Formats: sequence, structure tokens, C-alpha cells
Amino acid sequence: MRKQVSISAPPVDEDNQFDVIVIGGGAGGLTAAGVATNIGADTLMIEKSKLGGDCTWYGCIPSKALLKSAKVAHTVQHADAYGVDAPNASVDFAAVMERVRTLRQDVYEEADAPEIFEEMGIEVAHGTAHFVDDHTVAIDTEDGTRHVRGDRIVIATGARAVTPPIEGLDDVPYLTNHSLFELDEQPARLAIIGAGPIGIEMAQAFTRLGSAVTVVEMGDRILQNDHPDLTRMLRSRLEDEGVRFVLEARVERVASSDNGSIRIHAVQDDAEHTIAADDVLLATGRVPNVEGLNLEAAGVEYARNGIPVDDSGRTNQCHIMAVGDVTGRYQFTHMSEHMAKTAMTKALLKVPMSFDTAHVPWVTYTDPELAHVGATEAELEANGTSFATYRFPYSKVDRAITDGDTLGEIRVYATAWNGKILGASILGARAGELISELALAMRNGVTLRALSDTIHPYPSYGLAVRRVADQWYAQKQSARVTRWVQRLFGYSGPVIEPDADRIV
Repeated sequence: MRKQVSISAPPVDEDNQFDVIVIGGGAGGLTAAGVATNIGADTLMIEKSKLGGDCTWYGCIPSKALLKSAKVAHTVQHADAYGVDAPNASVDFAAVMERVRTLRQDVYEEADAPEIFEEMGIEVAHGTAHFVDDHTVAIDTEDGTRHVRGDRIVIATGARAVTPPIEGLDDVPYLTNHSLFELDEQPARLAIIGAGPIGIEMAQAFTRLGSAVTVVEMGDRILQNDHPDLTRMLRSRLEDEGVRFVLEARVERVASSDNGSIRIHAVQDDAEHTIAADDVLLATGRVPNVEGLNLEAAGVEYARNGIPVDDSGRTNQCHIMAVGDVTGRYQFTHMSEHMAKTAMTKALLKVPMSFDTAHVPWVTYTDPELAHVGATEAELEANGTSFATYRFPYSKVDRAITDGDTLGEIRVYATAWNGKILGASILGARAGELISELALAMRNGVTLRALSDTIHPYPSYGLAVRRVADQWYAQKQSARVTRWVQRLFGYSGPVIEPDADRIV
């Protein structure tokens, strides 16, 4: 941690004094400013680039737009599986990328443009912000420096892609999520370093669009935070589509070749492998944007992995809050928004609120999708928690059968005696939507019994949640109780012995 005594700031006139100053106009900053002004606070939001942040320009929106185009291409190329003849299907990569850029501009204009927030009463300032003292912020622009003062200040400056210390990397062109969506020419061979969500999503997208993709990962599997059985199933699907994985491999160096390609030298099992590519995408994680803020002047503690905050977003300076990726706590747009809402509500209304860390969902938007909420199976086992795992395969979901999307499984971790949900993992079509029902159930104490007793429409993917909940009833079945009922009512049917592996 770093901490330094602040210096004196120049006087600030009344027009430059605010109830709340928000530094950063990404998901967290936009939410913080919106909540503050709705509560009645005089609010200033500072952004050095375009509002919307990484999600709109370099992350969620463009990546999902690209994944959609890739899925359409894949569906058309395999249309014969649905009895449809679609000859001569081809991909216009430049048109695909133009669509991606058009959609993110549309989202910006509909949701993130400065005029939208100015109409709400928020002043939007464009420039680079840094602290002068714990209440004063300087905004550097081409026209000079403006000093503003805030009773409360929110740091929401986000994060950026990590550039790993690989020999030769500075001497070759490489892509990150900031440059990937500016491509107009499709790489015939794309190497991706890192098998996290960004790397895996883009591996499938570019493969389906026609690139030969190789993913290099230091770990022994993809998507380390997700259930190994489910990631194994997903990896198999991706390999079937053509993605090549080089796991447990350490990239030692990269270099340009005489023909303009890039050669990646990686060590795996003490043997060196050389991977040739036309482009390299770095997907090795993200680092919080704290440089240039002059946090020392405000006395705000920070480290390379972010600004530490308590469970309501306060830094060590209680009138200064930090939300979203800059805290290093979560790397999800939805958590940035949740953190901002919690932080501002507590700070301005004194309502005793804290972050909901027990029900954080995440989704990797591959096809099929991979989602999770709550505790993982490994965490529950490590903590010695008593639980049972309830499973339901997509191969038994009638809607998945009609759609031809039968790869996947729902796993719910719950207490055996009353069906209290502790966590859930889903691999399958629309997993991102299904996990929301389970997150809602967890937060509000809805048990598997209650889910099982709730009518779900048929045939729908949502019905799969009820079907997995049915497994709780099935595993509660007791042969002893059945025999007692038979004696009581004179029934003579078979007695089904309980079986944890039986799917009903």
C-alpha cells in the first residue's frame, strides 16, 4: 500500500463545487452518477475518453456482437442438420466487423451518450482527472486545467488488459480487447494467449468465422474458475469445431518471421513448441487503472491489484469510494453496477447496505454458454459444508432436443434436508438466463422444493431449472416411507430404492 500526505489545493469557486464527483464513465461510473443525481446530489462525472467504458467499446457489446455473427455463420454452415440446404455460405469478415462497430455505436447513442446524462442534471466533463487533495480534483484538457471540489468522490476508472512480461513482445504487433474489434482483415491464423473467458469466447468466434485458432494456456485446463467437468465438456466441443489448445505451456518469447508472421515459442513438458500466427491476442487478465490519479495526494491507499474498499465501497478515506474493476475485486459489468448502486445509496442516504458477495453470477458466452452463481463445489468441499449435488442433463430437456442443443448439464449444490441452494453451475444453451433464476432463488431463500413446485412453461429452457429441482424430491424418496404408505393404503406397486445417480 502507498500513502502520502496531501498538498494544499488552489481555491475553488462555487460553480466548481459538487456534492459528488465521479471519476470514470464506464459501467460503475455511469451507475454511480445516475444514482447520485436521482437522490438529489449535485453531480459531476469526468471521463477522459467516451462514456460507456470497456463494456460498450472493448468488451461486452462488441464481443457478443461478434459471437452472434459467428453463431449465424456456424448455423448456416451446418444447416443441413436441420433439413435446410444453404449452399455457398461465406463470411465477409469486414462486414462482420463493421456490424460490430455499428452496434456498439448504437448502444452508445441509446444508453451512454453525454446528452442522456446531462438531461438528468449530471454535468459531464471530458478530460484526465487526478487528485490535488482529498476533496479536490484537477481535470486536464487541451484548453487547460480545471479544479473541482467534491464532498464525496467516486473512483470508477476501470481496468485494462495485462501485457505479460514475454521476451520480444514489444517488438511484434499484438492485439488486446482494445484493438481486436478494429480489425478489418481476418487473420488466417490467430494465436490467443490465455484461456479465460475473453480468450475462450474469441477462440470460438474466430474459429467459426474461418480462422485457424490456437489457444496457449499456463494452466492445465480452460476457465479455471468454473467446474472442471463442465469446462472439459466445453473444451471438447471447441476442439470439435477446430480450436487447438496447448495447455500447461509457458510462453517464453515471441518474434517476427521474415514472411511477416509471428512465431510464439512456448515450453510444455520441458519441450519447446513453436506456434506460427498472423495475429496474437493477449487474453491474460486485467490490471486496475490507478496510474495518473495521484492517489497519494488524497491519502488513498492502493496497490497494483487495485484500490482496497470495504463492503460498501469506501476506501481508507471514508468520503472517497471506489467501485468496479479498479478495486480488483470483481471483473464483471453487473458487479460494477451493483457496487456503484450500493456505495452511493449508503453514502448519500446512510442506509446500511453492503455488497452482495454471496450471489455473484458470471457467464462465459460461448456456444454453449457456461454460467455459475454462489459457492463452487470445490469451495463447499474445502469448507466442510454438508451438501448434495443435483444434476440434470440438457439431453433430457425437450426444448434443447428440438433445437439440437443437447450438450450440457445443470448442477445445483444444495442442502439435502431442505433444499437450500448454495451454488449452481450450468453448461448449456441460455445458461446465462437460467442462472438468473437460480440467483434470484438463492438471494430470496427459495428452495429446490419451492422451485420444483413452481409451474414452468413447456417446452422451455427454464423448465430445466424445475427439472433439476425435481431431483431433490427424487433423492428424498425413502423406501421405508413407501412401504409404510403401502401398508396404510393397501398399495402393491414396486418400491423404488433411492439412488443419487438416478435422473427423473
